[in-house]
Amino acid sequence: MDNLNSLVGRTVDVARAAGYSTQQVRDLERAGVLPAAGRTAGGHRIYREAHLRSALAYRALAAGASPGAAGAILRAVHAGRTGEALAALDAAHARLHTERADLELAVRAAAAVSGEAIVEVRRSDSMTISELAGALGVRASALRHWEASGLVVPDREGTARRYSPAQVRDARIVHQLRRAGYRIPQLRAVLPELLRAGSSGDLSGALAARDSAITARSLALVAGAAALHAVIQSSAVLPDSGMAGRPSLR
Repeated sequence: MDNLNSLVGRTVDVARAAGYSTQQVRDLERAGVLPAAGRTAGGHRIYREAHLRSALAYRALAAGASPGAAGAILRAVHAGRTGEALAALDAAHARLHTERADLELAVRAAAAVSGEAIVEVRRSDSMTISELAGALGVRASALRHWEASGLVVPDREGTARRYSPAQVRDARIVHQLRRAGYRIPQLRAVLPELLRAGSSGDLSGALAARDSAITARSLALVAGAAALHAVIQSSAVLPDSGMAGRPSLR
């Protein structure tokens, strides 16, 4: 492992190596994301390898989780609260795992309704509950259950339910997904995404984009964890710069 006390240099040197501006480096230090910098006799900041690793860890963790989560993790590490930092990192991985599971549900749902025209609304498809139940081959009680669950909520004509063409389409999709084994909580998660798609091609593209985004965030968390590990391994507080009496770095 690199010596985290080894000298990196000036603010601009850390900025170049980490991909930040010099002001951003100062802001990160001020926010506690970087340890406090050492100072030369002339008062100029001196940064070491631990500062650079902290900046790199923050950059990657911010991309993989969020800037707020990344900042909290780095501040906890620098305060010696390693367990808290690792718990936050675990939570970020867990959120990505949940997103992957939700994406898999959506992918399978898209395949299950591939025979349905997701955006097709037939004007002739305005139906009563009994007509829709007969068309789908389900009991009217099933449609009432879908309504109570917030999946397909019909209009009302007095006390009678009337399904608009768009609601009939939604019921067709729900019916297909129920036949494919989807439970009500899963349907609540995937149905809005299916209905937002302009076409099956748009849906496939949106799901592929989500998959790529999750993969990029997972890789960012891996990179952030590697940089974070190096920072955690250096448990000693950074010493003063030791540069007193030497030429100032500007």
